[in-house]
Amino acid sequence: MLAQLDVNLIVLLVLLACGILSQNAAVSIAAGILIVFKITPLNQFLPYLQQHGLQFGVLILTIGVLTPIASGSLSGDSILKSFVSFKSIVAIAIGLTVAWLGGRGVKLMSNQPDVVAGLLIGTVAGVAFLRGVPVGPLIAAGILSIFIGTS
Repeated sequence: MLAQLDVNLIVLLVLLACGILSQNAAVSIAAGILIVFKITPLNQFLPYLQQHGLQFGVLILTIGVLTPIASGSLSGDSILKSFVSFKSIVAIAIGLTVAWLGGRGVKLMSNQPDVVAGLLIGTVAGVAFLRGVPVGPLIAAGILSIFIGTS
């Protein structure tokens, strides 16, 4: 029986339970979808999802961030004012910093896959229990890259 134990499936089930118990739809839906992929013939697409999922997620996130511009709920005037307000200038600087950290994080996660498990556990815990958003692995990896001295 122990030879047939799929630890990865158990981890996904635990994550699904954590998502449900913490009422976090993002964790619940992600874990549920991955469970379906894992236990059905869709599992043949897991390598593709692993290879391109991050880019797809960033694309969806970027669409969500840019939608207020397209819908007109963020006016051109507001965008122009973001270059003169102190808070907005600080926001631009922080946005630049976070994007830079995310870029470092992608490199670190690609070059040092041994840190990915820790980053994922921390991110999922933050999403499930602290009402976070699952963009943490890239930023966390970027911060880690500064601490461990990789580019």
